[in-house]
Amino acid sequence: MTTNDDHCRIMSLPSRLHQRAAELAVTINPVNAPLQEPLSGTNIHVDAPLMLTVTTGKYWGPRPRRLTVGFMEPTPDDLRKRIVSHMNAWTATAGISFALTSGVGDVRISRERGGYYSYLGTDIGLIPLNRQTMNLEAFTMNTSEAEFRRVVRHETGHTLGFPHEHMRRALVERIDPAKAYAYFQRTQRWSKEMVDQQVLTSLNEKNIIGTPPDQDSIMCYQLPGVITTDGMPIRGGIDINATDFEFAGKIYPKLFADADSPAAHTTIADLENDWDPSEDVLVGAT
Repeated sequence: MTTNDDHCRIMSLPSRLHQRAAELAVTINPVNAPLQEPLSGTNIHVDAPLMLTVTTGKYWGPRPRRLTVGFMEPTPDDLRKRIVSHMNAWTATAGISFALTSGVGDVRISRERGGYYSYLGTDIGLIPLNRQTMNLEAFTMNTSEAEFRRVVRHETGHTLGFPHEHMRRALVERIDPAKAYAYFQRTQRWSKEMVDQQVLTSLNEKNIIGTPPDQDSIMCYQLPGVITTDGMPIRGGIDINATDFEFAGKIYPKLFADADSPAAHTTIADLENDWDPSEDVLVGAT
């Protein structure tokens, strides 16, 4: 499969919704409230050296849940099932699962133009119901199995609340900004602002659960040595690795059988990541 936008983007909500996103995140999972103490009041203990991260303010919480998955365009049944089966690869250790629905899903997938992207964790609950929360441009049954593993599992990680691992400070500090601007403008046609947002802005370590960065995580970009200060590439992950699985199982434990959940109502978002305010989803609306 080829695409003009081979790198994934985490889609951001319009700034007017940031407070509402925080309110929804706390409604879904009260642990999201005290960001400086991300696991306070829970029985979860994250043991080093686990290397995947989760943005605590977008975290679904430890209770098992099932998120429904719908498709924005007519999609062959075998392709729908194949995509969801890869989303459910995370359930080998994690207590969140994904189930197909013929209706409007919590997760809504489009295969139209726009590249690969997903909104992060509980933010999907604020995306208007006529918009996708995940985009998998041009995916078909002819797409390679390796690409299903690399892309679908990565985007599902974002839906679970996992940000880009290459945005950990230790990895960002290896990137030469001038080289990164030139590289992403040439290969992805990204603006300076997009590169700043998606590559060069380190995650706030106070707002994540995680330990040392893992350049082999499925959530890490593959970045070439031509943009790093030391000339060495950031390898990037091509599938969920052992530490990804272990960490996912720690923060989303399989306490009991998966539970149904009225999780968030969950986008083509256009390139501005915005829509008319009249479409805004109200927190607590059904």
